[in-house]
Amino acid sequence: MNYTYILECADGTLYTGWTNDIRKRLASHNAGKGGKYTRSRLPVRLVYAEEHEERKDAMRREVLIKQLSRQEKLKLLESELNRAETVIQDT
Repeated sequence: MNYTYILECADGTLYTGWTNDIRKRLASHNAGKGGKYTRSRLPVRLVYAEEHEERKDAMRREVLIKQLSRQEKLKLLESELNRAETVIQDT
């Protein structure tokens, strides 16, 4: 499985990436061995992730999310949170 993800850095900024092992990648970021951007903004926490069957789809989605403004990314995170709350309430 492949993932497109968004991390929240310690300074409140958002970082978007893709990986085929989300747990390993998050650990790598927090060990200072992830993206150059996150190294000086530790710790980071995972705030959003999407699953994709194909690597190319995860990479394509990463590019699309990176083109969003911060406000648009925050709306994406909020809509995902609302969706998750609805699923919990429906169960």
